[in-house]
Amino acid sequence: MDHRLRSRGEKKVYSGFTTSEMEKMEKVIKESGENPLNPDVFKILARRFNRSSGRAGKPILKWTDIQSWFIEKQQCLMSKNTNKLPAVQEGDSDMSKGEKIVDLSKLEFEAKSSDNAWYDVEVFITHRFISSGPEVLVRYVGFGIEEDEWIHVKNVRERSVPIEHSECHKVMTGDTVLCFQEKTDQARYYDAQVMNIQRKLHDIRGCRCIFLIRYEHDDSEESVRLKRLCCQPEY
Repeated sequence: MDHRLRSRGEKKVYSGFTTSEMEKMEKVIKESGENPLNPDVFKILARRFNRSSGRAGKPILKWTDIQSWFIEKQQCLMSKNTNKLPAVQEGDSDMSKGEKIVDLSKLEFEAKSSDNAWYDVEVFITHRFISSGPEVLVRYVGFGIEEDEWIHVKNVRERSVPIEHSECHKVMTGDTVLCFQEKTDQARYYDAQVMNIQRKLHDIRGCRCIFLIRYEHDDSEESVRLKRLCCQPEY
């Protein structure tokens, strides 16, 4: 069931955010205060939230849902004549002292870790050149310093995005997609190839097609729904 609430002729603010999503948005609103945010920020947040394991099985967020939340929040702040919100306290970020946090609007990358899964990159800390080529030291979204990892630049790419229900016809047999794999002990994103597609009529719930995919990291196969598939932005 879609939890987006609508009234006659007016869209109400989306109320289905998770606790983690609310905390991240509260942090951004603290840093921005009453200053208007670029729509790219909402789109980036939507990508991050939709890629999170915490949203698995939940409706895909639209960037406009996040925008509406920010607009209402900022209007609330202005009504209280709050010109400046407290700065983020030390400890709110897992970045170590002296390291520079990349601006939110630039968080558009994902990296393939040593476990063959793809994770969102929060910040590129530094780089180096070795015999096999250039590498970057990355910190992943939601992970601490102890999980920082050196990644070859060929395993870094623009962050994948969920495929909208109305775009399922663009997915073709043979395509490479990013698939959310859920197991009892883990939930990760892996590259996979579309082996077969059972096209079905869409209903009120959206796309009902079934995609047979083969994971590249272990050659296992699984039939999944569209909500578990992502693609590169230029798809």
